[in-house]
Amino acid sequence: MITAQSVPILSDNYAWLLRCSTTGATAIVDPAEIAPVVAAIDAAGGRLDLILLTHHHDDHIAGTDAIRARYGAKVVGATADAHRLPRLDVAVAEGDSVTLGEGTARVFDTPGHTRGHIAYHFGDGGVLLCGDTLFSLGCGRLLEGTAAEMFSSLRKLSSLGPDTLVCCGHEYTESNARFALHADPQNAALQAYAQGVKALRAAGKPTVPSRMADELACNPFVRAPDVATLADLRARKDKF
Repeated sequence: MITAQSVPILSDNYAWLLRCSTTGATAIVDPAEIAPVVAAIDAAGGRLDLILLTHHHDDHIAGTDAIRARYGAKVVGATADAHRLPRLDVAVAEGDSVTLGEGTARVFDTPGHTRGHIAYHFGDGGVLLCGDTLFSLGCGRLLEGTAAEMFSSLRKLSSLGPDTLVCCGHEYTESNARFALHADPQNAALQAYAQGVKALRAAGKPTVPSRMADELACNPFVRAPDVATLADLRARKDKF
């Protein structure tokens, strides 16, 4: 089984340390800051097999080359973004798979936030590494892609199953909850979830990973019935 451990980095980012419980193989996702990532890897035994990148932004890739040099790990990223990522050892696209020990991740193209964004889903353990496409109670800004692309990407990810662990790239849940409550004020499930988020943050605890079931019930972007609705929500959130 593949397990995922959040590694807080920068001001509000997460890298994710993945481990195959059978073989001990490990991977790090989006290692943008060196010191906390090294500390997490060394605390887990000092082994690193793979570095998985979701997209090209510096707050997701900045530490890649240093981490690769330290541990000898192979770097995996999107074929479509190879020209603006650190040098890739393995280039992947929609439908490809990535093996970590006895676990296998399916790769999804998830444009919207960026054109070449990808996500990784490990079915064994139900772990989704979705970068800045899907957030707890939100989605990424449309910096390069379109609302239609984001709508398609969110539909793709939300079909993975209710118990899927959504391991996103940022601790945005509390601010996302405020907008979600504004956009969907009668949603009782959202109201309860937002209270739980508030309590976690007050205690200094992370709000992720979330479960896909909660995103399906509470996330206004996942719940958007069509592209026009998602586009309207995203435009309103950008100004909220």
